[in-house]
Amino acid sequence: MKKRFRLSAFGFLAGIMNGMLGAGGGLIVVPLLKHYGLSQQKAQATAISIILPLTAISSFIYYLKGHIALDSNLWFIPFGALGAIIGAFLLPKISNKILKNIFAGFIIWAGIRLLLK
Repeated sequence: MKKRFRLSAFGFLAGIMNGMLGAGGGLIVVPLLKHYGLSQQKAQATAISIILPLTAISSFIYYLKGHIALDSNLWFIPFGALGAIIGAFLLPKISNKILKNIFAGFIIWAGIRLLLK
């Protein structure tokens, strides 16, 4: 029961972060899934499947409110999709230790960029 409550609470928090920041849900979901025993690879792959519906819902609401620049989507989506396919094939080939370091490095890099801008 306690685990379900924690997962629900963290799901709520991930949804808020994803909805407000356009990202960030994975920063909550990946460490939580690792805490519950998933490997880095499984945690990151599972986080994607959790964040997808949250992103779809947020995107739909943003679209209804006129907050999406559709002209930018035309360039991001096809190349982003290609990158996602390549990333999905690369994930199982990278060791958990290296993947963990890449994930941590990206979080640190993103945080520093946000602080300096």
